[in-house]
Amino acid sequence: MRRDSLFPGARFVGYAVVVVCCALTVIPLLYMVSLSLQSDAEVFAGNPVLWPAHLRVDNFAVLFSRVPFGRFFVNSLVMAGLVTVAHLVLDPIAGYAFAKFSFPFRRTLFVVVLSTLMIPFFVRMIPVYVVFSQLGWLNTYQGLVVPFLCDAYGIFLMRQFLSALPDELIDAGRADGAGELRIFLRIVLPQAKPALAVLALFTFVFQWNNFLWPLLATTTTDMRTMPVGLTLFNQEYFTQWNLTAAGSVVLFVPTAVLFFFTQRYLVRGVALTGLK
Repeated sequence: MRRDSLFPGARFVGYAVVVVCCALTVIPLLYMVSLSLQSDAEVFAGNPVLWPAHLRVDNFAVLFSRVPFGRFFVNSLVMAGLVTVAHLVLDPIAGYAFAKFSFPFRRTLFVVVLSTLMIPFFVRMIPVYVVFSQLGWLNTYQGLVVPFLCDAYGIFLMRQFLSALPDELIDAGRADGAGELRIFLRIVLPQAKPALAVLALFTFVFQWNNFLWPLLATTTTDMRTMPVGLTLFNQEYFTQWNLTAAGSVVLFVPTAVLFFFTQRYLVRGVALTGLK
């Protein structure tokens, strides 16, 4: 007997749940886009406007003229891009070592690395700030990038994926006389594309939306990132919601583009790394 015959409305309920979840996810995004195209009168009319009477596309031009939003975009791109590249270089190397090499205290060291996940950045933030202040790295790109060059999450993700890689492939490379670096570059990394795509997506999105550390580490307007720059439209008694929404739309676009190019690897990478 088919399962659907036992619960005739099960498929309908399932579709209804999916539709509701999609609506709860998409409607705030659509309203953000609508808000970014509204005039000040419509924003402060008192009633939510789902579709503006006149599309104020010039809100995006005002956004870039009122504040150096182009510079904010470049700062965010540099920060998120450099951190993502560093993770794609360092995390696979560390994950490969933990997955395929035997060395003293390997398990103990891996547990120590994972234990850092239990220490939130808020706890480490003050010591890092003090050290960077003494080094003169505040309000610089290295001050924005260095604290996030490598983390336990990326190492764990790559280790989980590479543990499933057959040892026979690596042994075959060694039998052919290939060095460890060549094996890693020519055999291991091509097999790890799904995990690398997941790592790149998660890292870039997190750093692109990072707010707290850039807020503390930057002291001048020209070094602010986009999430911090959006606070310029939030004043004590007045918030320009349409310009804030326009900035949020600009903030959203790069992550959406990155997801579009990595989505085919996302499900496979998450499934094979054992993430939940």
